[in-house]
Amino acid sequence: MAIQNRYEFIYYVACSNCNPNGDPDMGNMPRIDPQTMQGFITDGATKRRIRNYVELAYRDKPGMGIIIQQATNINRHIAEAKRAAGVEDCAKAKEAVYAGRKKACELFYDVRAFGAVMSTGPNAGQVRGPVQITFGKSLDPVLPLDISITRMAVADKVKDGAVVEDYMAWEEAQSEDKLRTMGRKQIIPFGLYEVRGFVSANLAEETGFDEEDLNVLFESILNMYEHDRSASKGEMAVVSPLIIFKHVGTDSDAEQRVRQAKLGCAPAHKLFDLVKVTKKAAVAYPRSYRDYDAVVKLDKVPSGVQIGFKPDPFSPIVWDALPDGEDWFCRG
Repeated sequence: MAIQNRYEFIYYVACSNCNPNGDPDMGNMPRIDPQTMQGFITDGATKRRIRNYVELAYRDKPGMGIIIQQATNINRHIAEAKRAAGVEDCAKAKEAVYAGRKKACELFYDVRAFGAVMSTGPNAGQVRGPVQITFGKSLDPVLPLDISITRMAVADKVKDGAVVEDYMAWEEAQSEDKLRTMGRKQIIPFGLYEVRGFVSANLAEETGFDEEDLNVLFESILNMYEHDRSASKGEMAVVSPLIIFKHVGTDSDAEQRVRQAKLGCAPAHKLFDLVKVTKKAAVAYPRSYRDYDAVVKLDKVPSGVQIGFKPDPFSPIVWDALPDGEDWFCRG
């Protein structure tokens, strides 16, 4: 059964001496807001890492495929869905498009979660996903740095069809300075990014996004950077618990309460306002998430909404109370 509750969630990502999300139109420099100099992490970058984690952790489980994979043609996966639905030979029929769409939701986790445009080849229509994630935004300005590095080797083309002996002879003819070159790295010294997310119970009915899928989403968010280490992203981590708002309803009538739980009991922006993270007064240039104070106003959570904290990927959610050991957060 698809989820029956609306959710919002928020978490914080610390980035130290790395490039959290490079902009290919700006020489892969970290993305920033040019007016405020606050850093960005795009929703696409976050979803990519969620997809990577799901593919890594659940690749052998039925229904947990990923339609948008690295270096693949999406149309192949759409064709696979239509073949599995038995409508590969009637591609243009309305019923065939719907059947392919339904089967793609069954086969691919990211279609159920994020939706997909599947009219690019063997038409399976479009899916609007129940899970939406905002651009991550740093709490303070970040300082993009373009750092020169020395590469102690070169990768020059000697000649067409060169073999090992040709490369060895070329190396012998060069001075040492000719056998090294310069490179560049783009980083920020530090940034603490806030990321917000939304889960719609109404849209989940269309894709079949269920409670198990929701738990996989939360697990992936908390664990995604642990499996995405690279020279440019070596120190990125979700440093807060995943803070989750679950709409449960208030009405004494069970049917009406279910309706409230799906539609929600409070505006999302007011729920996010219950979490306040601010830089400590004595800190001029933050270099750690512990240079910030975080407060959660548990006593201000509106009626019909539960607030929960998921401290680590595999722990249960702690509802309506801060989990033990979370010294960064304090009760408001």
